[in-house]
Amino acid sequence: MNVRRRTVRRLPALLAFGMLGGLLAGCGIRATEVPTDFGPAPSRVRCSLAEPEVSTQAARGLPVQVFLLCGSSLVAVDRTVRVPDGAADSRRVLVAQGLLDELSQQPSAAEQEAGYTTRVRRATTVSGPRPGDPEDTLRLSTAPGGLTSAGLAQIVCTFSDSAAAEGDGSVILGGPDDGRPRRYECTDEVRSRPDEEEPPSSETTGN
Repeated sequence: MNVRRRTVRRLPALLAFGMLGGLLAGCGIRATEVPTDFGPAPSRVRCSLAEPEVSTQAARGLPVQVFLLCGSSLVAVDRTVRVPDGAADSRRVLVAQGLLDELSQQPSAAEQEAGYTTRVRRATTVSGPRPGDPEDTLRLSTAPGGLTSAGLAQIVCTFSDSAAAEGDGSVILGGPDDGRPRRYECTDEVRSRPDEEEPPSSETTGN
């Protein structure tokens, strides 16, 4: 009789233990299904565009790449620029102006969402060499020394990777004054830290 009573008394405890184990197991399963509230998921990976951005200024034109800022680095972005017909000796300047126009534009909505910005001032213009300049000189409407480090890096890296550059990838830039133009290069350090590393430059000699 005592054995039967002890068995009966244990039944509720065993049932409760079984129910508790089931609940714990259930909680464990549900925990993997309920999302943790860390805010909305990002709709676009930073510095990554779903598809190439094409300039709205030109449905057809010259495919180019321009360097925009994203995070702390320069990132190449596809563009299309219209290059008006002109003499062969003015083509470099026309290409350079088209690139500057793209650099000075506000990045598109998709680019802004992905984190892209620009430091190149609006209405920046470029002209060809003056008498006494090397023949490949490009003179900006703002002296290179008056630009931010990142803005100058954008221009140098964009020009050096285009038809506006010399064969060795360097670019000769001057300003609107009579100062001697200098030869600039786009390096890995400049691309990775444009706010900290100015494009290295050297003096130019001769025409």
